Amino acid sequence: MESIASLCRKTQAASFTTAVLSTAKKNQLLLNLAAKLEEREAKIMAANQRDVSAAQAKGLAPALVDRLTLTKARFNEMVNGVRQVASLTDPIGQTFDGRVTPTGLTIVKRRVPLGVVGVIYESRPNVTADIAALCLKSGNACVLRGGSEAINSNLAIYAAIEESLEHAGVDPYAVSLIKSTAREDVQEMLAQDAYIDVIVPRGGEALHRFCQHNSAIPVIVGGFGISHIYVAKSASLNKAVPLIINAKVQKPSACNALDTLLIEASRVEEMCALLIEPLKEHQVTVHAHGACLPVFEQLKYPYLQAGVAEDFDKEWLSLTLNIAPVENVQAAIEHLRAHHAMHSDSILSNDLAEVDFFVRRAGSACVYVNASTRFTDGGQFGLGAEVAISTQKLHARGPMALTELTTYQYVCSGDYLCRG
Repeated sequence: MESIASLCRKTQAASFTTAVLSTAKKNQLLLNLAAKLEEREAKIMAANQRDVSAAQAKGLAPALVDRLTLTKARFNEMVNGVRQVASLTDPIGQTFDGRVTPTGLTIVKRRVPLGVVGVIYESRPNVTADIAALCLKSGNACVLRGGSEAINSNLAIYAAIEESLEHAGVDPYAVSLIKSTAREDVQEMLAQDAYIDVIVPRGGEALHRFCQHNSAIPVIVGGFGISHIYVAKSASLNKAVPLIINAKVQKPSACNALDTLLIEASRVEEMCALLIEPLKEHQVTVHAHGACLPVFEQLKYPYLQAGVAEDFDKEWLSLTLNIAPVENVQAAIEHLRAHHAMHSDSILSNDLAEVDFFVRRAGSACVYVNASTRFTDGGQFGLGAEVAISTQKLHARGPMALTELTTYQYVCSGDYLCRG
């Protein structure tokens, strides 16, 4: 098997050609890739079933098995995501912030690819196609290292990518997949700073922290964080119920699924009573805190646990939910700051001053007003797929799509201009 250093070196060489591909060439390549994925659907789904069966046999957590599973709907979403990326505006070559200095020098910023993007990800096999499409459209090459639990799925999807690249006359190393599942491969990949320009982990907090602490390459951190919804005193509670349920149950294994529901103290009894039946219908385990606990006990909620302080620092990734009272919006903000609110957080309120207070003080990458946290997604934002959800504050925040996979260079022009 080819060494990781050799594979990364060849990917860097390929990046010099992907950087200058025409928009038309990139779009046609992606459309052909979408068609190739559809052509290979049966093989990809069969490979995915082998991964799912193996994961279940190993006793992996249901949330991980769910992330691993390619349903028909998810397969179609993956293919349509590739087509959507093809339809998006190409950011490469865009110029902005133009000006002329007093000396007569014309200066513009011009968007260029990052170069080689290294992505280390877990479980979700659709990420293989998503990242390949985004990197190719943004002129980047990429090195992919998926989790061992999805190896068969990733290999089947990668075969379609490789064939599409070769058919288009593009260096197949423009998208490289590390095919080994050895744990030490991740450490070796993180040492390839001579060839990889940026590392994007996509998985749980442990993966992100490992990359942060062990990488010789800049790391973009994201993809985890406790998601909150604060129900304010002025909120329309009947409208809040379906929104809260959507944020919790629409895809509980997602990183933007609701973890903690905070309710303004005077609305606790009414809000909890309205939530009882829909939560029961979806068999959501409620960790009730403070004044919320006796309300759920009195209403005889069947999936109830007394909440403890440690619950507030858990990203559940399952049908489990904290529900707790807070005195006001200031207390809600203090709770967010204390419990890792960096991803997706929402306020439900009809008070504009209160909304402004929350939005200006929440430190989250994505802040919502009267909307579900589940919208944090490249497709939902109209960006196509995303490489990751960045929760850091440098370079990119939120869904990382085409523009976030670029940097810029200064292009400076003069009429044979000399500095005085």
